[in-house]
Amino acid sequence: MSDIESYLQKQTSPRGRSAYQAGQALEQWRSQLRTRIKERLGGFPTVAAELNPVLLERTSCDGYIRERVEITTYAGLRMPIYMLIPNEVSATNESRPAIVACHGHGYGSREISGMEPDGSPRRGEPGLHKDFAVALVQRGYVVAAPELLGFGDRRLEEDRDAAPGASSCTKIAAHLLMTGQTLAGHRIYETMRVLDYVTTRPEADPARIGSMGISGGGLVTAFTAALDERCRAAVVSGYVSTFQGSILDRNHCLDNYIPGILREAELPDIIGLIAPRPLFIEAGSEDQVFPLSTAKEAYARLTEIYKQADAQKWLDADFFRGGHEISGAKSYDWLDNVL
Repeated sequence: MSDIESYLQKQTSPRGRSAYQAGQALEQWRSQLRTRIKERLGGFPTVAAELNPVLLERTSCDGYIRERVEITTYAGLRMPIYMLIPNEVSATNESRPAIVACHGHGYGSREISGMEPDGSPRRGEPGLHKDFAVALVQRGYVVAAPELLGFGDRRLEEDRDAAPGASSCTKIAAHLLMTGQTLAGHRIYETMRVLDYVTTRPEADPARIGSMGISGGGLVTAFTAALDERCRAAVVSGYVSTFQGSILDRNHCLDNYIPGILREAELPDIIGLIAPRPLFIEAGSEDQVFPLSTAKEAYARLTEIYKQADAQKWLDADFFRGGHEISGAKSYDWLDNVL
């Protein structure tokens, strides 16, 4: 190991001051760490902007209705969302459990909602996202699939003619970092605004809202659930790890980096803020982005936290044979049981 590598390793070793300790008051630990995590993310607005939802389109699909809705997240910033609503819910006006489905890197909310980049029906293979928003609505959930900032229709103008899977992450993240804010923080706060919106929908039961996300969407899902208790259950796919074992071990998109976060806690302790609410982890054996070995390391730490919270039964995982992708083999049934 060179002196440079040794120096960096020492500098990036987590300070651990916010690691949960046995016997510590869980609520106090949670409250203090949440406050500091929000600060590291760049802070959130103290007053929420009016949502001002607008229906952009409504399409009848196989067994469900798909709406494209736009809401205000930050003042001056609008976010489109696909709302997938089972036909029987639309017909009976009953409320159902809802899932906020967060896509990862790719071409945005259409990629998890059964569409090609141009909005036409899926023609080829669904890729790592496995059209999981569609899989969930077909199981009877009301699904909200937001377009995360920097992807799809929310790319910078200069990137609109690039390949559909190209993002504006780097430039947006760099500009926000220069103002003391983060792209991760913006995506997390915007997803909280999606929760605000979902609770206004009569089809969604506000007491039974969960979230599921893959990769960069796993980051958004994990942090949102950690900071917002309205998320009653979370499935985090292809993201749970340690900062040391993935984010600092290989090159990632700039949207993953949060200044000073290691002075607060390692990633498993941050995700542990979800306890005692239900948490399910998916990790593929051949995932080269968030390796299985570090996912298991994080899971062991989360097991300690859930044990201290007397909530071990609400933590589960699927270490499946596969790559950096959604599985769903066990997580969909798990959601049915906890929501």
